[in-house]
Amino acid sequence: MAVDLEALSEATSGALGSLLSTTILYPLDTCKTKFQAEVQSHGQRKYRNLSDVLWEAVSTGQFLSLYQGLGTKNLQSFIAQFIYFYGYSYFKRLYLEKSGSKSIGTKANLILAAAAGACTAIVTQPLDTASSRMQTSAFGKSKGLWKTLSEGTLSDAFDGLGISLLLTSNPSIQFTVFDQLKQRLLMQKLKEADHGSSPVVLSASTAFLLGAVSKSIATILTYPAIRCKVMIQAADPDDGSDDQTKRAQPKPRKTVLGVVRTIWKREGISGFFKGLEAQITKTVLSSALLLMIKEKISATAWVLILALQRYLLLTRGRLKSA
Repeated sequence: MAVDLEALSEATSGALGSLLSTTILYPLDTCKTKFQAEVQSHGQRKYRNLSDVLWEAVSTGQFLSLYQGLGTKNLQSFIAQFIYFYGYSYFKRLYLEKSGSKSIGTKANLILAAAAGACTAIVTQPLDTASSRMQTSAFGKSKGLWKTLSEGTLSDAFDGLGISLLLTSNPSIQFTVFDQLKQRLLMQKLKEADHGSSPVVLSASTAFLLGAVSKSIATILTYPAIRCKVMIQAADPDDGSDDQTKRAQPKPRKTVLGVVRTIWKREGISGFFKGLEAQITKTVLSSALLLMIKEKISATAWVLILALQRYLLLTRGRLKSA
């Protein structure tokens, strides 16, 4: 089967963009994740806001620990974006070929995006679980990827998979909200415009603003699931204790229902939205950086892939003639 070069180019540029945006925003992501993972106990909490996490790292001389798990997160992010962009581009091309259509409708587009997202979540879930455990470990006590995964069973590596699959609906919600807001704005502009004027379109700044608003709304609607997922995957508070103690006192498996009960009992309804502001900030910045970097390197990636293909064809021709 021939390689889809266009999909490969999209996947490569998307993965590289994700790699850079993840690295740039990683300290913020670590602070956000540790803040989300903590649950109030007896009316007391270690972190009252996001800056408390940052101050703990600075005051204890563990500032570099804000990058603990960066390698695993980058590996997960690179693979996830590569699979997603390749799968999405491949599914789109396959759909157009099979249907004979020249364009993809909204419903079909959402289904293809959800399918690509589901494939991505299943393949990268162990890395996602490991990176979350590394980030939520005590500063300076994070373990390596293999040790983190080998401490539990195979099913433990897929903790939070159900929620990850549920969260593939996030882009669908974002796209629907964006489309509704866009239609309302265009209709309003159309009423104000003259009948003989040029077609009404959104400006780049308006489109960016609508994108940020729609992403924020999608994040708010799915945030309780996001926080539950972080708590399920988080390292235990006593993760630094010796192995004999941990073997003597095995921890019960975390479940979605158990986490929901814990949040409701200790923090109330507001607990399901703890860390929401940080999540929105990180998500919007990450999406903007990813798309910006991806667009900048997309053309370069395409040229390099074509050059590599040409080189391989020439090499194969020489070997056959030899």
